[in-house]
Amino acid sequence: MPASKTASPPAPANDGRRSIQSVEVGFPLLAALVDAARPLTLRDLATAAGMTSAKAHPYLVSFTRVGLVQQDAATGQYELGPFALQMGLVSLQRLDPVRVALPELALLQAEIGHTLGVAVLGSHGPTMIHIAEASYPVHVNMRKGTVMSMLHTATGLVFAAWLPPKVAEHYIAREEGDAAVIATLAGARKTGPVEHLDTLLADVRVHGMARALGNPLPGVDALSVPVFDHTGAIVLALTALGPNGLFDTAWNGAIARPLQACAQEISRKLGYRS
Repeated sequence: MPASKTASPPAPANDGRRSIQSVEVGFPLLAALVDAARPLTLRDLATAAGMTSAKAHPYLVSFTRVGLVQQDAATGQYELGPFALQMGLVSLQRLDPVRVALPELALLQAEIGHTLGVAVLGSHGPTMIHIAEASYPVHVNMRKGTVMSMLHTATGLVFAAWLPPKVAEHYIAREEGDAAVIATLAGARKTGPVEHLDTLLADVRVHGMARALGNPLPGVDALSVPVFDHTGAIVLALTALGPNGLFDTAWNGAIARPLQACAQEISRKLGYRS
């Protein structure tokens, strides 16, 4: 999933509050270093920030003195300084993915009008921790605390596609073991794993989302997308679902596009960069 720029846009200049203009003028230099994610020469940095080198240099001197920027003595290139790194680490430590996701999820639910769920990886597998119901009734046996199948739900396939392979294998093996026990107690035959799982997960990664059409619930379709943290690890899955015929399941459709944009925005706020 492509990442948006990490630096947040500045607040409107006419919001009525007193401000220090020089700080706002110099901010694009810091934003340019964040977006570049590598050292830059004075000329390249100034160009990226939309100013001349002569204008940029005094700001960089001040930023260097307070530790927001540092300059390599050998190359003369600039990069983020130790205090900027400390600020970023503190911010990341305070981030709660669910708290960050819920306001974005509310906006998405208002836009698409379908049921939305947020899942995290629990001890038994992907687990729903928040559900925003659609304005119309959807007969789905999914509540907070529901553990989603790794192999037979869009939510589970998202985690299976982006978890480290050994972790995914652990949860899939556990699910298959639980299914075998239940089948034995019921005197039924164990349901086998999804055929061609590697191909299926590769397809999920290509599209940036998983899709379930009438499976495991006949007549109910779902799309699910991953949310990543600053390390690139999947931390949440956002899942939209609705009845067949009312729910647009196209990969680039009216539900998929805003769903993916929502996940990208949450990932951006969690510090994710592709």
